[in-house]
Amino acid sequence: MLNEDDKPLSGVTIQVLNVEKNTITNDTGYFQISVAANKPVALVFSYTGYTSVQKNFYLSTGENENITVKLQRFTKELKAVTVKDERDRRQPGLINIDASKALMNPSPIGGIESLIKVFVGSNNELTSQYSVRGGNYDENLVYVNDFEVYRPYLVRSGQQEGLSFINPELTNNVKFYNGGFQAKYGDKVSSVLDITYRKPTKNEGSAYIGLLEQGLHLEGTAKKNKVTYLFGVRNRTNQNLLSSQETEGNYIPSSADLQTLITCQATNKWRVEALANLSKTKFSFFPKESQLTSAVFSPLYSVSLGLDIFFEGHEKDQYSTSFIGLSAINQLNKNLQLKWMLSYFNDNEEENIDITGAYLFGERDFDPNSATSGAIVNPLGAGVNQNYARNKLNIDVWSGSHKGSLDKGKHFLQWGNTIERQTVNDRLHEWVYNDSAGYSLPYNSNQLSLQSYTGNNANFDVTRFHGYIQDNIRFNDSSGFILQGGLRYNYNTLNKEFLLSPRIGFSFKPYNWKKDIVIRGAAGVYDQPPFYREMRRYNGSINYNLKSQKSYQASAGLDYYFKLFQRPARFATEAYYKYMTDVVPYDIDNVRLRYYGENSAKTYAVGIEGRLFGEIVKDAESWISIGIMRTKENLDNDYYATYQNAAGETIGAGTPDKIPVDSTINAVGWLRQPTDRLITFGMFFQDYLSTNKNFKVYLNTLYGSNMPYNIPGSTRYRNALTIEPYIRVDIGFSALLLNVQSTRRSHSPFKNFDNIWASLEIFNVVDRANTISYQLVKDFSNTIYTIPNRLTPRLVNFKIVAKW
Repeated sequence: MLNEDDKPLSGVTIQVLNVEKNTITNDTGYFQISVAANKPVALVFSYTGYTSVQKNFYLSTGENENITVKLQRFTKELKAVTVKDERDRRQPGLINIDASKALMNPSPIGGIESLIKVFVGSNNELTSQYSVRGGNYDENLVYVNDFEVYRPYLVRSGQQEGLSFINPELTNNVKFYNGGFQAKYGDKVSSVLDITYRKPTKNEGSAYIGLLEQGLHLEGTAKKNKVTYLFGVRNRTNQNLLSSQETEGNYIPSSADLQTLITCQATNKWRVEALANLSKTKFSFFPKESQLTSAVFSPLYSVSLGLDIFFEGHEKDQYSTSFIGLSAINQLNKNLQLKWMLSYFNDNEEENIDITGAYLFGERDFDPNSATSGAIVNPLGAGVNQNYARNKLNIDVWSGSHKGSLDKGKHFLQWGNTIERQTVNDRLHEWVYNDSAGYSLPYNSNQLSLQSYTGNNANFDVTRFHGYIQDNIRFNDSSGFILQGGLRYNYNTLNKEFLLSPRIGFSFKPYNWKKDIVIRGAAGVYDQPPFYREMRRYNGSINYNLKSQKSYQASAGLDYYFKLFQRPARFATEAYYKYMTDVVPYDIDNVRLRYYGENSAKTYAVGIEGRLFGEIVKDAESWISIGIMRTKENLDNDYYATYQNAAGETIGAGTPDKIPVDSTINAVGWLRQPTDRLITFGMFFQDYLSTNKNFKVYLNTLYGSNMPYNIPGSTRYRNALTIEPYIRVDIGFSALLLNVQSTRRSHSPFKNFDNIWASLEIFNVVDRANTISYQLVKDFSNTIYTIPNRLTPRLVNFKIVAKW
């Protein structure tokens, strides 16, 4: 028997549970006791001033078991009370997310991002990216332990994506701001995800194995808790998800990462931290064929249409990132903290595509008794399409920062300054060739023409300076009024633009209200300096003079605590308005954003959100979220011409007389943004058997109303198509196979495990074929048809999670 300092304990009582038999340890902490064989036995170890420990055994006849038991000093615990963090309630736009639900939440991507999508909505279960209040994927900030982290840039589809940077098994605290965030957070215009990794207090770990993902995490302390470590490794393959895609072929996706956080308490006032991550994703694809039937066509067209595509070639992509960050924290006194940070990020990406598809488009025979059943019997179009790409991108980001905070009672001051050096080396070479009925498109009798070509070699670097100062002021009145004001600056050497972003927030609790309600609001300027993706035009050229996108935002709402079914519940709501200028327009194709590379638009977003948290059953919190939003854009010079013939008819594909005699200039005006979605709904629900809490069910439901889809690069046909509503229901069933109280044989390999869970997950329970984008096909008369590209059907996943 040992104490927490590994010193022997004498006089410890060892009692056989429910049997009048016991013994005590000698001066060296040694004891010996005989127990019944071939039956479960429990020993209880107790000592004055220490917490009692129970150990379970199952010994065979003649078997001896040598054990070492460590007792911890007893700490008196107060009666449990519910404590509400008033500071978090008072921050506009803040949603606290329980990271422990990440592994249990039934979702193809898993991770923290799958929980975020319950609040902000989704249109793609294969990606960890998300859109917030009408913004796009590039408008979201992510921090881990105050370090800004990045993701690969060339990914075209969710199938190619790898693991998110955030490892939920290492995560302690998750703060997600969907707007109104403070000046201390960086230069993006939509959201902030602020992650804090755990600081271990003892040695433990976990592991999980599933059909999609496997992972291991270890944590512990050393040097009398002065040194702590976190270590995580993960591997993921989406092969089971992709094997059911409409395009048949050999999908070989793989992604792995390794991550660690080490902290050292050098002195009472100095702490040093090191965060590192290595990640590599590979995607290989050898397509065979795709046979699209009437079920995938828009109801605007004939139900008998079909498209058969037969492929040759392959695609091989790889994306590797590495990150290391060092920080030194100096706690000068209880009120003043200073922090210095250094970090390096590298992103190395390659795309290699050479795929040729021969297609036949027309009416399909659906008569099961026909000899041509399933075949296209009346062709409307035929041709060959070839996609070729050889792209390489390398990005290096060096960063040095200083941050500080000073608590002056009524005032809580925070400040920070950062200098960044970013280097970009990009080689872009890709083209698309179309042959329709023996003619290359666009048709030119004198030469072979490509449908599109994108090429450029870009090598440049930029130095950025940015920082902030802010003050949280607490007024000593009955409402507990808090005013937060801050100012952020940004300057970069590329376009030499200097920006100032003032931001303000407030919160108070009406003193004469009987309800537990906090009212809060925020307003400010949010600027987003251009990075490489926004700077690259459709043709691959770089706009080095691109200016920052500027957003003016205001939001207000309330946070209400109350009782629901005699259990704690919470309702939060917030209304917001965003107006943006110098916007860089873009089109979305799957998860790929293609920017125009010009500050040529203005946009707005207006909406209201509501979230309800509560325990439908005791100790199992569920939540629902609903949002209503409208976001629109107005592009500069968005005009197009239509032409009329001598009969006054507008000339089109079906007009016999195509000789123009007159023209009309048409202004497009305000249109829906690519991310516009009127209604979003999300629900995370958990329950368990009333007779056994060890059997649980988790339900994840997402709904999003329709979205616009733009014909790429077209002004006239912007918003020409509509993506149907996204409906997704995933369900998971979990069973506790083993826990601390379980009886185990002394030689059992599971004797040191705290618990082991098994989960069965059913993705897309309703088996809805959600649309992510469209494919355009021309027939012999040059009429364009649109064919949806679908996401994943119903699938099953199984995983086991163990903790020790």
